[in-house]
Amino acid sequence: MSGVSVGPDGVARCWWSDSDDLYRRYHDLEWGRPVADDQRLFEKLILEGFMSGLSWLTILRKRDNFRAAFRGFDPAAVARFGARDAARLMNDAGIVRNRAKIDATINNARRYADLVEEFGSFGAYVWRYAPKPRRRLLERDELMRIASSEEAAAMSKDLRRRGWGFVGPTTVYSFMQAMGLVNDHIRGCAAGVEVQRLRRKFAPPR
Repeated sequence: MSGVSVGPDGVARCWWSDSDDLYRRYHDLEWGRPVADDQRLFEKLILEGFMSGLSWLTILRKRDNFRAAFRGFDPAAVARFGARDAARLMNDAGIVRNRAKIDATINNARRYADLVEEFGSFGAYVWRYAPKPRRRLLERDELMRIASSEEAAAMSKDLRRRGWGFVGPTTVYSFMQAMGLVNDHIRGCAAGVEVQRLRRKFAPPR
């Protein structure tokens, strides 16, 4: 089937994930599975911003370093970062040393609390933008034509209105794919069927 790659373990996967063992594990165990945990959602949105202009595999290989550098992506801890922390991060070869992205991460963490106060949780805010109704699994050529969505654009616009940075529509859509707001595993991918089942049982935070 076009776009399905059968790995050395005999498992059928989305074509993009079958170039590296780390990528395969991420595809099989994380990508597309619905997430409600606030800290995981915040981490992923930030890492999607860091990915801008790079590949996700590059970020994935550095993810543990990012977690150490940003205090586990605890928004309250990152919100307290100052100039000394920004300088430390710029000297950390284990992460992507981009000052604009580092500054945006600290800024976003500082704005996070206001959003949680308004909506009760970051998860409740994020899942307001989950598309309805849920769509069928797509073919590769259909998926390749999608760079964003109406819901991703709306979330991006709202976050930017609130002062968040590095949250453009493409970044937000990639975040939605990863966190299970949409299921963009392609038809024929073994994980796609499992993700469909998990999404049917998932109760979005309110």
